[in-house]
Amino acid sequence: MVRTASIFSQILALVDRVAFRRLAQDTKANRFTKKFTAWDHFVSMVFAQLAQAKSLRETCYGLQSAVGKAQHLGIQNLAKRSTLAYANEHRSSALFQGLFKHLVERLPAAVADRPKKKFRFKNKLVSLDSSVITLCLSLFPWAHYTRTKGGVKLHMLLDHDGYWPSYACLTDANCADITVARTLALTKGSVVVMDRGYVDYELFGRWTRDDGVYFVTRMKTNMAYKVLEERPLPPEKGYLLRDQVIQLTSATAQKQCPYRLRRVVVWDAENERELVLLTNHLEFAADTIGAIYRERWQIELFFKALKQNLKVKTFLGTSRNALEVQLWTALIAMLLVTFLRWRSRRGWSLSNLVALLRWNLFQYKNLEEWLDNPFDTGPGLPDHPLARLPGFDLGQLPKLSAAEAWPETWVPRAAAAPA
Repeated sequence: MVRTASIFSQILALVDRVAFRRLAQDTKANRFTKKFTAWDHFVSMVFAQLAQAKSLRETCYGLQSAVGKAQHLGIQNLAKRSTLAYANEHRSSALFQGLFKHLVERLPAAVADRPKKKFRFKNKLVSLDSSVITLCLSLFPWAHYTRTKGGVKLHMLLDHDGYWPSYACLTDANCADITVARTLALTKGSVVVMDRGYVDYELFGRWTRDDGVYFVTRMKTNMAYKVLEERPLPPEKGYLLRDQVIQLTSATAQKQCPYRLRRVVVWDAENERELVLLTNHLEFAADTIGAIYRERWQIELFFKALKQNLKVKTFLGTSRNALEVQLWTALIAMLLVTFLRWRSRRGWSLSNLVALLRWNLFQYKNLEEWLDNPFDTGPGLPDHPLARLPGFDLGQLPKLSAAEAWPETWVPRAAAAPA
């Protein structure tokens, strides 16, 4: 039985406080801070995400209403609305970005003993994509995107071992996807799947020649090539139409990517169309190449879940820093929720897990037991000083009247003794 912490406190315990303090020192997040520390700020913003608070006032009132249960969160001061707004605008978002990168490195290692790989090959499979988060141009004039809309773009690598983000980057909405892709340092032997927006001969050549990275993408219709080899197709795989070894023949491609590539054509029965796939992996079976590209849909589902279940559509501030703080916190919350889903033996959908967490944040229940059996896990009790004594049973405590159990200032007026 849990006697010391709420579910929200147990979720926050996944964040290494030593690493957080180190990040706060490196980014000078507590510089000129008198009361509202970086940890107080972080807890407030994570609460806004998990509780889906609609405003700064809801965030502050939500924490203040749980003041008796907030003592285990490690916060020193509950924020007022103006204090939280000032922190969002002035405390650098680099702290939250650094914490996201730290958790990306730390949390997957914690579930390395429970692998769930869909594919049989040993290569690391990741998806690369981006999504534009639209903004109101009158409220966010610095985020000019089109004539009538503003926006920022979230670039992401999704690790398919656990379907959690392994890399994220925030840019202006008009930043080209390929610009970010050229800066990535992928692990040798990994397979990256992406759409046609990332087709770039120079990038493909570097991955094939220097980095040892395999890619799977859709082939553009205007790409010139010649067929070097026609490979036989298994008769039981009727959706496979072509399996060819090709070489690109345009002058730019000959200069930047003069290597043998693979052209695989598969039939998409759901949309009744042909998909022409391009890859530099010459050993995988043709149906494996098609299955890898179908897995790219997982990053689309991740973006959809992020926008539907967390606060990335309405914002608690209009400055660039406030927006970045909220988006990085949303990614951190998404990473924590995905980790909890991964640890659970129950087949959670992400939306159901986020909803039940929102309703149980300040319940005293064992998080591991609750994740596996949320409806039959009994409530725990808050910490009591005598409970630390060996062999002590809280049932031995005498029952107190309302006036004895609560501070005098908390006794309702009707129950107060007459003067």
